[in-house]
Amino acid sequence: MEPGLFKKAVYRLAGDKGLLVEFGEGIDPKVNAKVRAMSIAMEKQKPVGVSQIIPTYRSLLFIYDPGTTNPDKLCPAIEEVENSLETLGTEPAKIVEIPVCYGGEFGPDIKNVQSEHALTTDQVIQLHSAPSYLIYMVGFTPGFPFLGGLDEKLFTPRLSTPRMHVPQGSVGIANNQTGMYPIASPGGWQIIGRTPLKLFAPDRAAPFLYKAGDKIKFVPISEQEYTGIAQREKNI
Repeated sequence: MEPGLFKKAVYRLAGDKGLLVEFGEGIDPKVNAKVRAMSIAMEKQKPVGVSQIIPTYRSLLFIYDPGTTNPDKLCPAIEEVENSLETLGTEPAKIVEIPVCYGGEFGPDIKNVQSEHALTTDQVIQLHSAPSYLIYMVGFTPGFPFLGGLDEKLFTPRLSTPRMHVPQGSVGIANNQTGMYPIASPGGWQIIGRTPLKLFAPDRAAPFLYKAGDKIKFVPISEQEYTGIAQREKNI
């Protein structure tokens, strides 16, 4: 970590069992890098009484047993780790390739994105699949990755009326973010494609294909390729 790059953490109570530690403002890869570094470091030396450490875009939420510990004990322990963070660093980001079939029945909202920005289907696909997206956080549903790095030319508002059912594997855009639906659920994101991969498989040795801090690279595929991969996924 670069010395002097970040402000000191801000501590806030989150109910009677939570302590929220904020490291910055907004969606910023440098702030999120610190969140990830702190998460890794705190998991290695988890304070007594802490049951969960949950990373978000810009903060960590510590869930603790109030009969064992309290913020007066936790804050100094967290601050001590923060002060030594420059020597801890973060793990190298893993690149996870996700095949996506864009448009058609798999991407019913791709035309909304096109209309919003006067783009062709091919331009939307090229712009969306070009970056490697940082996974800032995982949540909403099991394995739903909130990805940073979407091209400004694709920023598109959410649907005015959310769908009651979004198929698993759907890839969407909401304002300045993109993400994937690992399970079928309601949702208001603009759906532009779908992956045939099982993003979340609870019976698999590794239920998730990625974690916060990894990077996602979307790879455009045809409907025929989608069908072939989907068939192989059924046998996994």
